[in-house]
Amino acid sequence: MLRLVREAAQFFRVRRLGVPDESHCTGGRALANLSGRDLITTQDWSVDELEESLRLARSFREKHRKNKVKPLLRNKTFFALFYASSTRTRAAFEAGMTYLGGHAQYIDASTTRLGAGEAVRDVAKMYERYGHGLGVRILDDVIDYVYGRGVAVVKEYARHASIPVINMACCTYHPTQGLADLMTLRDEYGTNKRKKYVIMWAYSKSFRGRCSIQEDALITSRFGYDVVLAHPEGFGIDDKVVAACSENVSASGGTFTMSHDLKTSLEGADAIFPRNWASKELLDVGASSFGKEREIALHEKYKHWSLTEETLDMADKHAIVMHVLPVLRGEEASDAVVDGPHSRIYPQAENGLYTKMAVLALTMSEKKRR
Repeated sequence: MLRLVREAAQFFRVRRLGVPDESHCTGGRALANLSGRDLITTQDWSVDELEESLRLARSFREKHRKNKVKPLLRNKTFFALFYASSTRTRAAFEAGMTYLGGHAQYIDASTTRLGAGEAVRDVAKMYERYGHGLGVRILDDVIDYVYGRGVAVVKEYARHASIPVINMACCTYHPTQGLADLMTLRDEYGTNKRKKYVIMWAYSKSFRGRCSIQEDALITSRFGYDVVLAHPEGFGIDDKVVAACSENVSASGGTFTMSHDLKTSLEGADAIFPRNWASKELLDVGASSFGKEREIALHEKYKHWSLTEETLDMADKHAIVMHVLPVLRGEEASDAVVDGPHSRIYPQAENGLYTKMAVLALTMSEKKRR
């Protein structure tokens, strides 16, 4: 009886204050640090804060499967502003807010007055008065693939809004995806460090930006993995991200290397992420100026950069295959690999729900402190 009274008291405390149950946390300090915080990239948060996010995500996964998630964000609203389309990110944020007792409002940027010249700062100040958190997704076609345009918009919202701003994917970063990918690696290997994680450029007739591969390189290098970024010449990533990864491994004890040799890169790999991204030259000037046909012709030169059963045999026999989806079947990877025993793409996608829930719960307890 006493236990039931205590649980009830704690539940109503959560409803009254609008904060995550601190029994989910390693301590009040983590909660205090993350309440009201933006998340533009996982580099913004400390290792301890990221660990707390993962711990809470695992707790949500366990409770969700038992239909026991508490309504920690009851009567709270998260505005999800999408300049770019989405399959999983939109669904996960909306479902996550529902499970947490709140509401996620999907906003298609093309239906707003932003295209008619309304200033970002005015939209940010409006949403802070209407709700408790704001997500922004802006990348690829909507910015003509020009590297830097998307993240600048996300940062502008964060600069003007007093509520936490979550990057739902831009040209540069995708933090909740990075957390989901690290969670998936942890599911497989625990906290065992020095596992070889290969982020592999893969062939496709179409192309995308670098947000997911850069975020994965950042977060895994920060947590002690031996990260290999394998890509053909001309497909390098942001020099600042490379520098950050190098600094990360000096602190974590892992390694970060880049290679143009696919075979050597895959040898002994414990996890592989095959994904296409656009060339550095196209991202510097944009698809309209560079020419999509020219980019496709460049990709055709590297059709052998694909994760098939044959190339997968170069990795460790127990290696897992990951992908943020959508996976371009028959191009980036074969059906046999995507649907085979090494694939973890669906658990990885599911983990995206729980990491987004953790970020929402930890950041939306109060407004941002200036």
